[in-house]
Amino acid sequence: MEGILPLYKPAGMTSHDCIFRLRKILRMKRIGHTGTLDPDVTGVLPICIGKATKVAEYITDAGKSYEGEVTLGFSTATEDSSGEVIEEKRVDRAILREEIVNTLTKLTGEVIQTPPMFSAVKVNGKRLYEYARQGIEVDRPSRKVNIYSIELLDDRETFEGDLVSFRFRVSCSKGTYIRTLAVTIGDMLGYPAHMSYLQRYQSASFLLEDCHTFAEIEEAAEQGRVQELLRPLDEGVSHLPKFRINDTVAEKVRNGAVLEIPENLLEEEGPISVCLNDGTVLAIYRKHPAKPGLIKPDKVIRNEPE
Repeated sequence: MEGILPLYKPAGMTSHDCIFRLRKILRMKRIGHTGTLDPDVTGVLPICIGKATKVAEYITDAGKSYEGEVTLGFSTATEDSSGEVIEEKRVDRAILREEIVNTLTKLTGEVIQTPPMFSAVKVNGKRLYEYARQGIEVDRPSRKVNIYSIELLDDRETFEGDLVSFRFRVSCSKGTYIRTLAVTIGDMLGYPAHMSYLQRYQSASFLLEDCHTFAEIEEAAEQGRVQELLRPLDEGVSHLPKFRINDTVAEKVRNGAVLEIPENLLEEEGPISVCLNDGTVLAIYRKHPAKPGLIKPDKVIRNEPE
């Protein structure tokens, strides 16, 4: 069995829980997920099966899109609704739509984030959430992330009440913490805040409507038709720039040869999908670190003709 299974991750499960359950359903071990989703978060979690695990990292590194909700009025230790309340301040004024839209606009582009203590980021070989559970506060490395777009999904002109909530849609780079983004939005509006809801609706080229629930997967497994639910390995890297080659060059690619960068890809700094004219991906290449004008294989996906 080989391919990518777009899973609808339910609330209450970690990404690792999902893998554990799928291994039991599919009765195979070579399964990997493509980026951690917190237990409370639902939505798109592409699962790589068999040879498709070779492209898992490229899906993980791709952009993601979410629909979330910010609640102003209190913040929590985990920055979402499951954590202990650490600060409260009732919303004592009407917040205008224009204020929120301007705040979201200011957060578009490159921003600096500090990962929350309750996160899987490692410091000195230990996950931050492990320190947090022991009540230990440690210095956390800030990181640059990119917010490609963010928009308000609420059509109200004024927002009032002791607690104020509003939904937003965001597309962002790998490593962006939407929980932290929600807290930042609150800070900029003058109130403690947390993320009260989050669903991922896109990961790389996979959308919410592509996803299958555990119930659907279990039914397919009982009927011996799981392969019908799987998307081709090539779709996992369809978001990458493409370098199409002929059969003569293909043999060199399968053997890991260094290639000249095609003119249309000279500005690309990230991975490049090297594929046949029919779209079959043979390898992922990157710019050669020591030889200008050349690209070298990052990973050979198919080393034999099929």
